[in-house]
Amino acid sequence: MADYLPHTPEEVDEMLRFLGMDSLEQLFAHIPSAVRLSQGLDLPAGLSEPDVAANFTRYTDANRAQASKMLCFAGAGAYDHEVPAVVKMLSSRSEFVTAYTPYQPEVAQGVLQAIFEYQTLVSRLSGLPVANASLYDAATAMVEALNMAAGATGREKMVVSAGVHPHWRAVVRTFAHGTGHVVIEVPLKDGVTDWGSVDCSGAAAIVASYPNYLGIMEDMSEAQRLAVANDALLVLGADPVAAGVLKTAGQWGADVFVGEGQAFGTPLAYGGPYLGLFACTNDLVRRLPGRIVGETVDSNDRRAFVTTLRAREQDIRREKATSNVCTNQTLMAVTAAIQLGWLGTYGLREVATRCAQGAHFLFDEVTKIKGVEPISTQPFFREFAYRVPRKASKVLSRMADNGILGGLSTQALNSDGPIDARCESDRVILVTATERRTKADIDLYVKTLTKAIS
Repeated sequence: MADYLPHTPEEVDEMLRFLGMDSLEQLFAHIPSAVRLSQGLDLPAGLSEPDVAANFTRYTDANRAQASKMLCFAGAGAYDHEVPAVVKMLSSRSEFVTAYTPYQPEVAQGVLQAIFEYQTLVSRLSGLPVANASLYDAATAMVEALNMAAGATGREKMVVSAGVHPHWRAVVRTFAHGTGHVVIEVPLKDGVTDWGSVDCSGAAAIVASYPNYLGIMEDMSEAQRLAVANDALLVLGADPVAAGVLKTAGQWGADVFVGEGQAFGTPLAYGGPYLGLFACTNDLVRRLPGRIVGETVDSNDRRAFVTTLRAREQDIRREKATSNVCTNQTLMAVTAAIQLGWLGTYGLREVATRCAQGAHFLFDEVTKIKGVEPISTQPFFREFAYRVPRKASKVLSRMADNGILGGLSTQALNSDGPIDARCESDRVILVTATERRTKADIDLYVKTLTKAIS
């Protein structure tokens, strides 16, 4: 970040002369006096740079100390995964510390190659042939997928499962006010999408999640059948960690895959910045949002990387574009590529397996507690919901007081949208276990939960 340099009196005078004005008062005369600041702000005295740095150190040390004492069993789209030291070291190199895809490929071959490798890895995770250079997060990636569906079909109706993460659906509804999309949400029944309860005719997209936000592994065959029957795109929001052991979006017949890449090397960090994964079929490549890095050869027949398919972007297509996203999350994308490269196929499978094993062991132990019952009998991956005899918010607060982030209230997650009737009361907790949670951690969770609801 550049230093802030205030204008000198000479520079202010030069600016006013250029504008043909005599004073700053004249410059701001068009602003009503009622909304102009008439006196100085009531701010504390300034601090020296060392004093500011010392204050920030105290704040961060205190927060870090407090957070490090908490065992995290909260998930719902943001997960406490292990970030290996090699990932932290490589991703923090100055060459990668940028939030943007380079416009000048001739001076940024290293970064472009890293993004190209990231795209290749996302393509493998999704089972689809084309991936972009990333988007802001999974929620905005879902919006871009629906924009793509509208552009490809010429229709505005979006049929969205309530199994899609509530925050993603909230962002979709917000954007729909501007795009004109008609969003039809399909309720859950026993934790799975009740596709027969809505009319899917005329849909531009059939939208589902695998696993859904409750962790349940729904059979996507019906969603795929409905997409084909209605000539709609199948948009699948999938957990990329689950791809280590479960079917990919492509194997389910999805046209578009979206996902949250935070699990690959990005810490929880109070909610961001995160990483939107996006991939699609070859037929949709010209509508792919954001940026794409391609491989080619230069004038000396050497391997080279460039940003490609520029004609799809807003700055070229203007009102014909289905997306106005012209950037990406380079730092998080490169971090994800490093993490995936470090894990490899077998490493990702091990992470996914350990998450599933931990979650299922936790499920078995939690449901032994008197008054606790699961909200669904469906198979799940690494996340599940259970009902408690007291208010979930109070139970979670008591657990936090004892050093456990015990999960999230499904009612709080679904504060502004329809959900499964089993999750509507403030009695249901959504919980997860990543590969970082040990048997001792899970035993402590069960002990703390028992105490919190007693």
